[in-house]
Amino acid sequence: VYFFFASSAVIAVMLRRAAPILSRTTSPFFQSAAQLKQPPTLDAPSVDFGRQHVCNGIGRLSEMVVTHAEGSWLYSDDGQEYLDWTTGIGVCNLGHCHPKIVKAAQEQMAKVMHAQVNISYHQPMLQLIQRMQKHLPSELDTFFFWNSGAEAVEAAVKLARQATGRPAVCVVQGSYHGRTIGTMSMTTSKTIYSAGFHPLMPAVFTIPFPYATQLHHTIKTSEKEMVEYCLQAFTDLLDQSVAPSDLSCVIVEGVLGEGGYIAAPESYLRGIQEICKKHGILFVIDDVQAGFGRAGKMFSFQRFEDLTPDVLIFAKGVANGLPLSGIVSRKELMDKQPPGSMGGTYAGNAVACAAALAVLDVFEEENVLENVAQRSVQLKSGLQDIAAKYDLPVEDIRATGLMVAIEFKGSVPKGTAGAVSKAALKRNLLVLPCSKFEVLRFIPALNISEQDMKVGLERIEGALAEVFGK
Repeated sequence: VYFFFASSAVIAVMLRRAAPILSRTTSPFFQSAAQLKQPPTLDAPSVDFGRQHVCNGIGRLSEMVVTHAEGSWLYSDDGQEYLDWTTGIGVCNLGHCHPKIVKAAQEQMAKVMHAQVNISYHQPMLQLIQRMQKHLPSELDTFFFWNSGAEAVEAAVKLARQATGRPAVCVVQGSYHGRTIGTMSMTTSKTIYSAGFHPLMPAVFTIPFPYATQLHHTIKTSEKEMVEYCLQAFTDLLDQSVAPSDLSCVIVEGVLGEGGYIAAPESYLRGIQEICKKHGILFVIDDVQAGFGRAGKMFSFQRFEDLTPDVLIFAKGVANGLPLSGIVSRKELMDKQPPGSMGGTYAGNAVACAAALAVLDVFEEENVLENVAQRSVQLKSGLQDIAAKYDLPVEDIRATGLMVAIEFKGSVPKGTAGAVSKAALKRNLLVLPCSKFEVLRFIPALNISEQDMKVGLERIEGALAEVFGK
């Protein structure tokens, strides 16, 4: 006992004498927890913290801090609940935190989280290809997976250039393809996405899209007239601006997303495809937003019989919130890319692929597309009733599946759609404006209930009444 206490006393004296030296050392091993600089607590970061430390270049619908979400509802840190008619801009198509998808992701995380695509195959990706083939034309049989929609668009451009040996790309007016240097060069819905980032990717050409407002025609201009005008413009482009021998592909959104929720007419898509085939140009459908049931079919081009693109681009709803995107094409085209020319650190992540498999399960087990058809009618007719009730200055109310929009007349003040969005936010309903015109878009979950749709219509009615003084 004496030895123990004596030794303790000696050690205490030694530590006191060494304290000045220990306090000067930079090694955490010699420092007490109190001496180490502690990071600020992040238990409940505020909106002010976000304003200070999150990139200013991000536009944002609201300043709420989301804590959790379920189905069609988001919950904020101040106890508010919001009906979400944005679904992460068409990402959480099956609602937030669908239990089947959550379970699939959790289980995969316990098996393998990251099986890098340039190292090996992994099971969830191969299974996903197998399952997706059941929902696609047989010609579209070879896949490349990436992370975001913009990356998938760039993958399509890379494929088109390598498969054809041609450099140029053609897009349609009003399209949105992403925010990378390449994809912002192809985006024509608004200049905000590319302003200040020039020079952009060269050899990008644009043809008109049959959207009456954008063509400065009345909404009653016949579809046939608009399509004929646009297809003639494409022919003129090939005669006057870019030789067909230099054009690798034409990329068209099956439904213009950011451009105003305008569905591409069948005659327009078939006309473009015919011109492409004549000149050996690849016909590419960008279904980043319109795919996975959003436009009423699994993919938007399936609204029309026997219409198959050379390349299909998909993202957003494929994994219901996990980052996954890709392209699918014919093997004869994809095999023209040499090994090593494609890849990516997180491309086709195993957990995201497992979630995508669960997404397909939900589609098959829960009659999702049937619900899309029913809720599309409910939402469109509800909006029409509201417009008639208040005699609103509405140019058009349109719906392709659950891509639904109100376009206000050109006579309304600039910013009207944004004002309605803000009025809806005050009523705890999330909706977004889109396009350079006054358009409000509605992107509810594909499995939204009839009751939640009714609640949303009541809230948007209040917002419209407020903005238009009714």
